[in-house]
Formats: sequence, C-alpha cells, structure tokens
Amino acid sequence: MNDFKRLLAYAKPYRRFWPGYLGLSILSVIFGVVNYALIDPLLTVLFQPDTITEQLVKPVFAMNPAYFEELFSYYLTKIMYSSGMLKGLMFVCAIFVVASLLSNITRYLSQRILVNMRTYIMQNIRRDLFKKISNLHVGYFHNQKKGDILSSISNDVTEVQNGVADSFHVIFREPLLVLGFLGALFYMSPKLTVVTLLTLPFSALVIGKISRSLKRKAADTQSLMGRIVSHFEEAISGVRIIKAFNAQKYVNDNFEETNAMHKASSRNMFNRQEMASPLSEFLGISVAAAVLFYGGWLQLTGQLGMDMPAFVVYIGFYWRVLEPAKAMSKAYASIQRGMVSGKRLFAILDVENPIKESPDAVELEGFNDRIEFRNVNFAYGQEPVLKNINLEIKKGRMVAIVGPSGGGKSTMADLLPRFYDIVDGEILMDGKNIKDYKLDSLISVMGIVTQEAILFNDTVYNNIMFGMEGVTEDDVIRAAKIANAHDFVMQMEQGYQTNIGDRGAKLSGGQRQRLSIARAVLKNPPVLILDEATSALDTESERLVQDALTRLMENRTSIVIAHRLSTIRNADEIVVLKEGEIIERGTHDTLIGGCGMYSHLCQLQNYK
Repeated sequence: MNDFKRLLAYAKPYRRFWPGYLGLSILSVIFGVVNYALIDPLLTVLFQPDTITEQLVKPVFAMNPAYFEELFSYYLTKIMYSSGMLKGLMFVCAIFVVASLLSNITRYLSQRILVNMRTYIMQNIRRDLFKKISNLHVGYFHNQKKGDILSSISNDVTEVQNGVADSFHVIFREPLLVLGFLGALFYMSPKLTVVTLLTLPFSALVIGKISRSLKRKAADTQSLMGRIVSHFEEAISGVRIIKAFNAQKYVNDNFEETNAMHKASSRNMFNRQEMASPLSEFLGISVAAAVLFYGGWLQLTGQLGMDMPAFVVYIGFYWRVLEPAKAMSKAYASIQRGMVSGKRLFAILDVENPIKESPDAVELEGFNDRIEFRNVNFAYGQEPVLKNINLEIKKGRMVAIVGPSGGGKSTMADLLPRFYDIVDGEILMDGKNIKDYKLDSLISVMGIVTQEAILFNDTVYNNIMFGMEGVTEDDVIRAAKIANAHDFVMQMEQGYQTNIGDRGAKLSGGQRQRLSIARAVLKNPPVLILDEATSALDTESERLVQDALTRLMENRTSIVIAHRLSTIRNADEIVVLKEGEIIERGTHDTLIGGCGMYSHLCQLQNYK
C-alpha cells in the first residue's frame, strides 16, 4: 500500500486532476443510475399503460429521489393524457437517450483527465529513474546485472503503467458506481439488498486469494525477464566473440533455458490472472440466482413491495453493481503485478549513494599547487586493493603509474574524481581534502581519457562538445586538430555532423580514441588522467594518439597509467604498484638502474 501511495505521489499536486475527475465521475454515476431507472417507466408504458393514472399536480421541490421520480411521472402523465401513448413513449425514449449520452460524455471527459495523470506519472517516474542512474556511483554497476537495470527501466515501467496507472479509473470511479447503484437498490428494496450483500464477502475472499498468488508469480516473472534482457544485451555487445568461438549453440542453449523458465512462470501467472474474471462472473451469477429466488419468494408471499417493471429495474441495478465489482477484482489482480514492478523500480530509486557531498563543501576554483595521497587505503568490500599509498603530484608534473595487472592502478586514478571514496587516509588537492569540495567543481578541473573510448550514438560534433556549454564550432574544430582527428572527420560523409553509431561503431579504435582526446582538449582541464589510453591500439594509431596526448599534456598536471612503458619515458616520476602497494618510484633512468620491478617490465617489453 505504501508503494502505491508513493506512485500516486508522482501526480502531485493532485488539484490539477482530482477535482475535475471526481466531479465528472459523480455526474457520470448519476446519469448512469437515471439511465437504468428509466427502464421502469419505459416498461410500464409498453406493457402496463392502464396502471398510469392521471396526475396533474406538480410535486413540491425536495432534494431526494422521490421528488425526481414524481416529477418525471408528472410530465409523462401530462404528455400521455394530452398527446397520446405514442408521444409518452417518445418522451421516455428521448430522456433515456439523453441520460445515456450525458453519462458517456462525462465518463469520457473524466477518462481524459486520468490519461493526463497517468502519462504525467510515467514521465516523472522515468525522469527520476534516469536522474538516479546517471548519478549513481560507479561501484553500483559493478554489482548489478545490466539486464536487470534495463528490464526495470523498460518492462517494469510498462508494468506499472499497465497494472497500476491504468487501474486508477477502476479504483476511483468504479467504487462510485457501486455506491450509486447500491443506493438505488436500498431505495427500492432494503430487505432484498441486505440479503444480496451478505453473499459478497465470500466472493471477495476467493478473488483475494487468487490475487495474492499472482503477486508471488509476478515477482518470479519479472526477475526472469531481467535475465532475458541480459542475454540479449550480451549477445549484441559480444557478437564478435560469439562468432569467433562458434559459440552460437552455447549462448542459444543458455537463452532457451531462461526463456523456457520465463514461459512457464508467465503461463502460471496469466492463467491465474485470467481465472479472476470468469470466477468473479460465476460468483456473480450465483448471487444473482439467489437474489432471483429470494425476490420470487417475496413476490409469491406478497412481501416484495414492487411491480414487475420495478423488479426488472432492480435486477438491472444489481447487474450494474456486479460489473464494476468484477472490474475491480480484475484490476486488483493487475495491480499486484504492477506493484511487484513498482518495488523493483523503488529498489533502484532508493539506492544509497555512498559518495556524499559535505554540507559545508566549497567550490574548487582551480588547481594551483599539488595533489597528495596521504596514507590512502581502499578495498572493494573485504578485499583490500590499495594499501598505505603516499604520493605527491606537483602542478605541471607528469606522474606515471605502472605495474602488473590487478595492482590497483586504475582504482588509484578513480579515487581522485571520487568515483569511489577511500576507506582510510585522505586525498588532498591544494592542501584541502577533496571531500570538502563540491563534486561538480572537483570533476570540472579534471579531464579523463580511458583505454575504452566512451562515445555515444550521436554526431562527431556532439561527442566532442559532450556536456559543455558555450562551445563554438571553431572551438570543436581546434580541439579535433590538436587531437589529430580533424583530417579523418572531414573525410566522413557529413563531416562533424556524421553520426558515429552505437559506441562509435563506425570508427576504428584509433579514431575513437582521438575523438575522446579531442573532448578532453576542448574541456581544457588543468589535471589530466590518462588510463592506458594507447594500450589497445596498433602501432600507427598509437603514434597518432600519442602525438595527440603529448600536445594535450603540455602545461598540465598529468597522471598516466600505462602498460606500454615507451609512452612514459619522459615522466617526471614513475610509480610502480604491485598488489596495491608502491614498491618503487623514481625517473625512468633511476628505475632502470635499480634492477627492480620496473626494470624487469622494461626487459619483458624489450625496452630500455
């Protein structure tokens, strides 16, 4: 129930929806009741015209059903005695049509308001989800399956819309219909209606049991849907490896296993869902048979207190109570599925971001002096990654971090922009703990170029100026020239307005990397982090990219993580990491002469 209220909160402020909706819904119910009530005079005119007595005294106004009933009878009698039976029949039919028209118009207008509310809620949920995902810390995505996240964004949002938002009209309008027609039933025969109501709790218990089982099945089905999306995502992103290893049968078998489990879970869930409607209809028919039997007994014993047309209207009212009650039971089953999806969405929205900004955080105006790692320790869970790191990087210097894979090089670089927070120690920038700076201003002084060029399915121009404002075309072209990217961009079909495809699929590895460098050049940051920016390139591409990086690093403070040691020979200081600890540090020449880990790595690469 709390989750449902939370979903409704996305429609705030409610005043834009509820007053109009409730007013129109009440009018729709009133006209609907009048529509069915007119069956009585219609049948009377057709089959019992002799029971209509002359009534030419207009009733005195009173705000109750009896007044409107007497007023209608007054005009009907007047027309029939002055113009004949046929005109009286025409009068009843005309009122019948007008009441039906007004009932459906007000119902349609109320639905338009709900459509507006439903789409407004979905827009707000998707906005919050996207904001949350774009602001979550990097570590969250290491612990979650991408398929589960994508499934929540697409399938779970759709389930919420279908299962919850689409049921708002059933939750809010149908109870009004039930109350309206129940009021009419009590007005016509309180004794018969009380007996009818005594049978309804049994129906509610049966439908409730089915709905609870649906909730359990829906949770299993949604979880399996996340695994299916993961299979698709992996098949798309790993298509080259799948084909290279002839692994189509392997991935197909894995997918088919999950797909079969999802089919079985979905089948059980849908079977139970479909059971709710026929079961409620059967229970309704059973209750209706009991009502007919009891009403017939009252008629035979002279206790019914109504004629045949009125009893027909009573049965019509009863059926109109059953219809919204049946719709409510079916909607409840659908809501159970939607609420399971809602819980999965809130599981993402409620994730606590461990990277918190201090309430007293200040703006970092620029980088002026030095960066210092002081007794820094870091761990992923219980596994230590960095141990007692002490390092000082003065402004304008180039510091290279090298060492065996898994030693913590990339992790060390990720700590500086606070992609993760350290466990112990502190990282200082210009003598102040980086946790005391506002996150946006901290990241604004850094440019990052990674081994995998992160590009987006957009134009070359938009990828270079990504996230930056006040950028001119000349600025973009200048950055591309510095990054050795301008020439190949101009050879593309539409130049800088060419779409590069998903993750830059239309470009070579070297071209993608040069666009990433152009983006960093355009940002013009005082601190530059290069995380193995050339390790995945061929010799020619590496030369072009290294040339672009050399230009990029001019007059900047640079932290370079490298496997190819030839790219960091001129570093002011080289730091060697092994198993999370600094084991060597110095210049290239000093470390080569020390015959330690760095010298060994150089020998492996035939480089001195």
